[in-house]
Amino acid sequence: MNPQVLPPNVLRHFYAGGPRIAAFRGVTLDSDHMPEEWIGAVNTTFGAANGRGLSHAADGTLVRDAIAAAPEQWLGEAHVGRYGADAALLTKLLDAGQRLPVHFHPGRAFAKRELGLDHGKTEAWIIVEAEPGSTVHVGFKDDVELDTVRDWMGRQASEEMLAAMHELPVRAGDAIFVPAGTPHSIGAGILILELQEPTDLSITLEWTGFQLTEDECHLGLGWDRALPALDRGAWSAQRVAALRGGAGASLLPSAADPYFRAERVRGGETLEAGFSVLLGLSGAGELAGVPVERGSALLVPFAAGPMQLTGDVEAIRCRPPDPSSPEGEW
Repeated sequence: MNPQVLPPNVLRHFYAGGPRIAAFRGVTLDSDHMPEEWIGAVNTTFGAANGRGLSHAADGTLVRDAIAAAPEQWLGEAHVGRYGADAALLTKLLDAGQRLPVHFHPGRAFAKRELGLDHGKTEAWIIVEAEPGSTVHVGFKDDVELDTVRDWMGRQASEEMLAAMHELPVRAGDAIFVPAGTPHSIGAGILILELQEPTDLSITLEWTGFQLTEDECHLGLGWDRALPALDRGAWSAQRVAALRGGAGASLLPSAADPYFRAERVRGGETLEAGFSVLLGLSGAGELAGVPVERGSALLVPFAAGPMQLTGDVEAIRCRPPDPSSPEGEW
């Protein structure tokens, strides 16, 4: 089993974007609302009955089906022993052609209780490109009452929601871990590599100005059931700072390990055996004879074993949770 080049899998969505993905991946898009590419995806979009979101391998096989047919070859014995045949990872490219609405994602306990799912949607953002002055908003500065959230929603008070949150400047190379429940918004002009649990669970507090209706914003649960998944507590500056990753090989804080891992790798390094999605950032090289360059996306099976990345290429290796990590707390 060798690394496989992943064909493009760009999806239409309710917010604008797509040109940065098209340029990065070398594809042509037919809409200005194609802001997400799901890479190596084993899950569908929320509620999809037609397989929307699932990725295909180079030979046309669904990645989900390939893994199900040979889980230990794809994922490794330790992973399967802990998580079964669940790849436990979704990797995305996200091009924010407009500011995304203020929203949040349910955690695992909520998703299990309310939706019968094994995963919530803790995520992390690795900034690939960012226009000067780009920012994201993460976490409330002060405790927020539920009635206040409902009032903001009723008036669609976007500026008040944003003002209540921490605004963080971002540039290429930054990484931010976003636990489930955290209110957040991604600013316009940013291309993000996103790692997340393999679900499509978003609860959206804004819909005005987007191709959304209010009824599409609460996962079909109704607001009384959906809003308890929101972290309305105050986030200190220190807590927000701890969300940022380091500049070394491991791009994310250790709190991300129960959910996913991201590593910066360069030509000349030997990659240990492990299931991963490899995204090329710059330069050119090869992995087991497969070309890797800016915009390349490879699916790497555990059974490929240790491999040397050659050339002057730089890439990000997206990996599922560490099987030896404790259960996530979020």
